[in-house]
Amino acid sequence: MGCGYDIIGDIHGHADSLRALLGELGYRLVDGVMRHPSRTAIFLGDFIDRGPTQRETIALVRPMIDRGGALAVMGNHEFNAISYDTLNPATDEPLRRHSTRNTQQHQAFLDSYSGAERSEVLAWFRTLPLWLELDGLRVVHACWDKGVIARIARFQGGSALLGDPLLHASARRDTWQYEAIETVLKGKEVELKDGLGFHDKDGHLRHNIRVRWWDAGVSTYQEAFMGPESARTHIPDDDIGGDHLVEYGHAERPVFLGHYWLEGEPAPLAANVACVDYSVAKPGGNLVAYRWDGEAVLTAEKFVAVARVEG
Repeated sequence: MGCGYDIIGDIHGHADSLRALLGELGYRLVDGVMRHPSRTAIFLGDFIDRGPTQRETIALVRPMIDRGGALAVMGNHEFNAISYDTLNPATDEPLRRHSTRNTQQHQAFLDSYSGAERSEVLAWFRTLPLWLELDGLRVVHACWDKGVIARIARFQGGSALLGDPLLHASARRDTWQYEAIETVLKGKEVELKDGLGFHDKDGHLRHNIRVRWWDAGVSTYQEAFMGPESARTHIPDDDIGGDHLVEYGHAERPVFLGHYWLEGEPAPLAANVACVDYSVAKPGGNLVAYRWDGEAVLTAEKFVAVARVEG
């Protein structure tokens, strides 16, 4: 492994954008694998769905990971794909319903892989840990809730990999495992008051909002909201209290996130919290990395962004 890490946000089947970013970061093709002479890439998951080059993305990132040039965590889209393709042995029904909405979300991936080939890729997804805790930094797709992470680890005998008991239990909404996976891979959510709702980026009506779980400085639902700016005015400006918070102190090691479809100029969310998902799956979005070299305080200057490559 190299002496520095390049933490790369959600790719969503945009292989050309990833090639452009890796080139900007100084990675080059060596024996068929993209490598850097002194650094290691860390991917935040969500390799699949949405974009036009699903197979090309997996063909690019998988050798990097399998041959030691990169690390990765699982994203909610990998988890959803596994659940979509896994049957409940008690009911013979898929763990993730094959509803019109769920199928549409996975369609790009489903169109790219079928049969034994898809099963093999899904098995590889199972080798991606749910989180990484490294010397000096942490990596998780959406939320570092240390209580939730510790409970998952205890349940799995210390493993951060997605085991069958966790996968099957997390398909049932009445279990702590369901809430744990939702938190780690999709972020902490709170319910809006009085039945209020908003439409997310895909046009779906939601009554819960994802929140700035690390941010003790916000006091209202609107301030705590993590989502498209176009929806913020539909979020009530009522007092949220402390219900949104997950304990993550200023002295904790930096944590890197994906998932949140941010916009604008990349910058840390807090001194020790950074998101590197800047909406490459959306026209006008960017693929973003953070070049981490051991610093405890994150800075905007360490972000590297490339505009989405069209075509």
